[in-house]
Amino acid sequence: MTEQTNKDQPEFEKNNLAEQNTQTANTVDSAFTLIRQENGIAHLVMDVPNESMNTLKAEFSTQISEMLQEIKADSSITGIVLLSGKKDSFVAGADITMLAECTTSEQATALSRQAQMIFDQLESLTIPVVAAVHGACLGGGLELAMACHARVCSDSNKTALGLPEVQLGLLPGGGGTQRLPRLVGLQKSLDMMLTGKQLRAKQALKAGLVNDVVPLSILIKTAEELALSGKVNAKARQLTLMDKLLEGNAVGRNIVYQQATKSVLSKTKGNYPAPLKIIDCIKTGIEQSAAKGFQVEANHFGELVMSDESKQLRQLFFATTEMKKEQGVAGVNAAKTHKVGVLGGGLMGGGIAFVTATKAHLPVRIKDINHQGINRAIKYSYDLLNKKVKRRFMKKSEMQKQLSDITGTVDFSGFSTVDMVIEAVFEDLALKQQMVVDVENACQEHTIFASNTSSLPIGQIAAKAQRPENVIGLHYFSPVDKMPLAEIIAHEGTSDQTVSTTVALAKKQGKTPIVVKDQAGFYVNRILAPYMNEAANILLAGESIDKIDNALVKFGFPVGPMQLLDEVGIDVAAKIGPILQKELGERFAPPAAFSKLIDDGRLGKKASKGFYLYGKNGKNPPLSLLDKLTGKSAKQVDESVYRLLNISVQNKLSASEIAERCVYSMLNEAMRCLDEGIIRNARDGDIGTIFGIGFPPFLGGPFQYIDKIGADKIVARLNGWAAEHGERFAPCNALVTMAEQGNKCYS
Repeated sequence: MTEQTNKDQPEFEKNNLAEQNTQTANTVDSAFTLIRQENGIAHLVMDVPNESMNTLKAEFSTQISEMLQEIKADSSITGIVLLSGKKDSFVAGADITMLAECTTSEQATALSRQAQMIFDQLESLTIPVVAAVHGACLGGGLELAMACHARVCSDSNKTALGLPEVQLGLLPGGGGTQRLPRLVGLQKSLDMMLTGKQLRAKQALKAGLVNDVVPLSILIKTAEELALSGKVNAKARQLTLMDKLLEGNAVGRNIVYQQATKSVLSKTKGNYPAPLKIIDCIKTGIEQSAAKGFQVEANHFGELVMSDESKQLRQLFFATTEMKKEQGVAGVNAAKTHKVGVLGGGLMGGGIAFVTATKAHLPVRIKDINHQGINRAIKYSYDLLNKKVKRRFMKKSEMQKQLSDITGTVDFSGFSTVDMVIEAVFEDLALKQQMVVDVENACQEHTIFASNTSSLPIGQIAAKAQRPENVIGLHYFSPVDKMPLAEIIAHEGTSDQTVSTTVALAKKQGKTPIVVKDQAGFYVNRILAPYMNEAANILLAGESIDKIDNALVKFGFPVGPMQLLDEVGIDVAAKIGPILQKELGERFAPPAAFSKLIDDGRLGKKASKGFYLYGKNGKNPPLSLLDKLTGKSAKQVDESVYRLLNISVQNKLSASEIAERCVYSMLNEAMRCLDEGIIRNARDGDIGTIFGIGFPPFLGGPFQYIDKIGADKIVARLNGWAAEHGERFAPCNALVTMAEQGNKCYS
């Protein structure tokens, strides 16, 4: 730790965070520096050496304790401003790598108590302590800030405050479950901690989480003035009548706890333990005592760190972090992309244009065969951005700026300067091949042609290309603005730079890209097909639609397979099935009876006619808690489907067998993909399945799940079903070999 003064520091530097932070050069191992000011205020600067962002580590506890003792011993210090030495980040949270070193819940509990003790020492200082927050203030970073007596944050859009631990299967372990309710109230704290929601500066001010919001240029000055004034009490929240009724008495609060529990169970189906433990921590602190609340928080934190769910979610976090650092092809740099073209103004084309303009911040030129298609695509972006304006997440001027980057044309005018064209037209091979020819004639020699096909081999799309090295697959998932995955598909002739450039663009669009081999269905749709087909076979054998869906939702999927068919479009699934069957074999043959659905006009939700009722006929009364706990669907099944498909509902199978037959079919195909090199490794396969089709994150993905169950047990189950139902269940050679040798997908 070092001591510095700003005796000769110019006034403008004192008021500028970036300049002030240059004082904290990483010349020592300590993450904390104390800089005394002439006005009696001392700046406590956190700047973790050799790290791009600040994270809290267990070894910092001694450093902080020593620093606090130094502050206590110096009577000349009349106040503290806590700030970050990083340019655009306060504290991003705790370093979760240290949790992997815990072998028992007691060790993890000790880490929580250690953090609680340090933050308690900070809070108990008799001089004012004000946190000056700019950038990410998340997890342990927010817990640190809440232990200060007041908080001032910048109005920058880079500033965000939240406790996202639940997303890692954890809860705030440094006193967050106790301090946040005191500042923002019971309901707001539950909303933040149960969802991991982050607040922007003005939202944090309105909630009572911060005392003031100011421009970055005067952030430190404002924090100093607040500390000098001594008026560091939390800003009083404006309570509505409902707030007073629900939070001002034990009966009202009990209603809030019950409703929060109901909501959690409805959404998680009991698969995630962290949310219920968060509720318990908050309730204990409010209804019993803060001391008891801190104790329960530490104990629950220790239990969650050792849970399988948290281990898998943390593994997922590390995997996605690792992927962000990777190029499409190692050692091959991406070419610069300045402008993007999009072919097709449908939902996919509109979504692709939106993420390109608003996430990648690149101008987009949309081509459609008519102006109506272009208008639809632009309106898609307008509607999404206008929602942000109405919710005050965005200024109208910023919305207009982003919309101005999206233009349209019914010919190829404006395409001569694009660096990449993303095709999102109908799933027709001849049409896509013609698009390649048209783009090569209208664009530059280096322009990349990226097809958003969901099943057609890219090599076939590139068959008539003059420059096949520029042709690649870029498969998004619907809706594009929400689904985080993108599959990058290189055919044999695709150049390495085309791969790296496409991966780089997908990342800029906010996607997590995985590079997959060129074969029908690629990876995600290929392993989804057996899962969906098996659900259809189970339906035709006499299990009800809602029972099948509920079984898979209880297993952990966001929606069941029958509802997913309605959402995607039964006609879309019907087109993909024959393509996969032709290229990959009879195990992909869709049930013949499903052609009756198409003939009956049952295309799913878009046609208001599918497996479920839509429109006025689809409105249902609210579900009881018992219904939610047992997994009953809120949607109403269209019973006429059974008559159409000549199904006699018998419901003989258990929910667990329904789920296993569908999921194990997916696991079997996933192992084939890994063995055939369709995916580069098990990690990419797990990420792709979780982000692409909602495989339960708490299970870690199909390959983590195979390792958990054991290949031998999966093979045994598949062989049993194969004997009973046919060859579609026959375990693949890779899975059989793994079972015989006792190997795992992850070494």
